[in-house]
Amino acid sequence: MSGLDAKANMDIDVGALGKVAVLMGGRSAEREVSLMSGGGVLAALRARGVDAHAFDPAERDLSALKAEGFARCFIALHGRYGEDGTVQGALELLDIPYTGPGVMASSIAMDKIMTKRIWRFEGLPTPDWRLVASAEETSQALAVLGAPMIVKPAREGSTIGLTKVMSVEECAQAYALASQYDPEVLCEQFIDGDETTCPVLEGAGQVQAGRAQALPVIRIVAPEGNYDYQNKYFTDTTQYHCPSGLPQAEEHEIQRLVEKAFRTLGCRGWARADIMIRASDRQPFLLEINTSPGMTSHSLVPMAARASGISYEDLCLRILASAALDGGAGRP
Repeated sequence: MSGLDAKANMDIDVGALGKVAVLMGGRSAEREVSLMSGGGVLAALRARGVDAHAFDPAERDLSALKAEGFARCFIALHGRYGEDGTVQGALELLDIPYTGPGVMASSIAMDKIMTKRIWRFEGLPTPDWRLVASAEETSQALAVLGAPMIVKPAREGSTIGLTKVMSVEECAQAYALASQYDPEVLCEQFIDGDETTCPVLEGAGQVQAGRAQALPVIRIVAPEGNYDYQNKYFTDTTQYHCPSGLPQAEEHEIQRLVEKAFRTLGCRGWARADIMIRASDRQPFLLEINTSPGMTSHSLVPMAARASGISYEDLCLRILASAALDGGAGRP
């Protein structure tokens, strides 16, 4: 379960992929990172002979995709209007296959509260939480969940708007910051332990087609345990361990959980789940799942793929080849 067969790309007919739009930029708070992801993907696909072109939905109307004959889209957008089901719905109407999960799965995964409700219903471990609508309710959540507590927008990514609250005095400011990005604010129990992430990738072509499989787990060691936006994308001080160095049984359990979390939300194509391992008893907890993960030089899916013998270029090609519509059309 440690990786996918790198020979799967041999079954991909690049010519059959047609004219490809790499959607990047967009209107979300993660625009800057999306442009970096999209630039990397664009260069990788062109290196593999794909007729790929940059397309920024913030600057051009999506209807141009149909008018200009694009056959499929690689979604390198992050956050709102990119991985929340909105772009996916537009591409469904345009009848243009796209990478990553479909409309419903993307929408649910973007909403951390809905994701946690489903995971909890399905018996998957996720930290306890409260949905709050005021600074007062944030203070009440702290009394229940205990300190430290994580306060964050319900529908943002890349730790944008997130605060680690240590006391009641910090609750009002934490709520004010999170509510700038989303009217729904999530207070979450803090899990003290190892921070990890694990990508899931479906097969492409004739090898393992349609089968979602976890890649190697990455263990993250951030400065002072603060894996924030700056330490994710713009510094070199965060350490990434892949192989993770975790006991084999723990790594396999994380991979099992991530595959089940992926299936439970109805995901397809690819995604990446974030997991904390509680230090006291080594219990893993699912935090969230990203349906359009970063593909920058600091990104984690390419790192796990390399550990499985899959180059960045081949990873991009495989993801592109898995592009589909919710009805299942679009596979090579």
